[in-house]
Amino acid sequence: MRSAINILRVTLVGLILAGFVQPASAFIAWQNDGKQLELRGLLRGSGVMIKNPDNRFFYNKQSLAGVAGSGRLMLDAGFGDHVTVEVHAEQNYIPLTLQSGGSNLATLRDVERSDLLDWSFDSRRSHLLIDRLNLQYSAGKVNVKIGRQPLNLAATFYFTPNDFFAPFAAQTFFRAYKPGVDAVRMDIQLAELSQLSLISVLGYRTDPFADNGWSNRVDAARNAYLVRKSAVYGDFEWAVLAGSVKRDGVVGGDFQGELFEWLGVRGEGHLLIPDQPGQKRRLELSVGLEHRWENSLTLRAEQFYHGGGATAVAAYNTASQGYYMARQYSALGASYEFTPLLNGDATLLYNWVDHSALLALYALYSLSDESELAVSATVARGARPTAARINSEFGLYGTALSCELRSYF
Repeated sequence: MRSAINILRVTLVGLILAGFVQPASAFIAWQNDGKQLELRGLLRGSGVMIKNPDNRFFYNKQSLAGVAGSGRLMLDAGFGDHVTVEVHAEQNYIPLTLQSGGSNLATLRDVERSDLLDWSFDSRRSHLLIDRLNLQYSAGKVNVKIGRQPLNLAATFYFTPNDFFAPFAAQTFFRAYKPGVDAVRMDIQLAELSQLSLISVLGYRTDPFADNGWSNRVDAARNAYLVRKSAVYGDFEWAVLAGSVKRDGVVGGDFQGELFEWLGVRGEGHLLIPDQPGQKRRLELSVGLEHRWENSLTLRAEQFYHGGGATAVAAYNTASQGYYMARQYSALGASYEFTPLLNGDATLLYNWVDHSALLALYALYSLSDESELAVSATVARGARPTAARINSEFGLYGTALSCELRSYF
């Protein structure tokens, strides 16, 4: 009963905030003599309920509920025709039980980036952090961005093996703000439809005493250096990618385009060449198809070959295989605009090694031009764990329901 009351409180507070929100354009905008400044914001309040498998080894709570909130302040400034600055500051409150999901194995660690721009309060329940802080210089065919910035190298939607830096999980629906990493990126326009990108990303050692779980000292062994060249041929954009990520070599590429002016086709992948002797090379590859009808119905299908994944349940490793443990996955997705104010999405993930599945549902309702209400749920199917033994990947997942109110200003 208390959990339900807390969720109701967050929803009511969010609705009150939405009532005072101004139009979605920036609440501060200034321009003079080639200089410009724009300040925007986003408030989020959510209530979450989770029911985990009944297993004391993996979970310290079978059922949990709580409320969370965050505020994001976004500043964009321009100085003349060549220099721009971007800053995103976020203050959030997330109870520790929600951060871990009640899991005994969860590590409370943020995106890999310096601890210098993250300050925690209230026993790490609250964080004030700088999510983006970068300077961009553009002149002619060259664009350079230095500092904390989001890096998106994905071409596919659900499984994104080439998105090495803070990738979204396949079942994530709200992707408006990709977390920033500490990086330098240079984009050089080679021709009208051809570009060369040089990317360097700083890596850090883990630090359990740091506010975000990472040290503030650069660890050269975890740095990344990538070169990517893209060009358009026919109805497709093609790209090749090469470099190193945490000293492991990567060679790959991606493509995206349309066949017969009807069927969208996407693909991305790479061959990872381990730096340590004795380890095998592995292929990571995702291919997807999609189509959107005139009535707004969109269907997507993707197949993922995860060369770093296991071919048997007994070889599953919860600590080192990232989001996915197995070798082969499929994803099916659908989205539809029920009314001009209501949109729905569904994603089904299937593990071909242990035959477990995860269904994620999402509904987004526009309350006004400046606020929206999102409701999401996830339901897992698969053999549940027995003591310390994993019997299926998605069998480890709980059933979750969340309600979030977002207000823009």
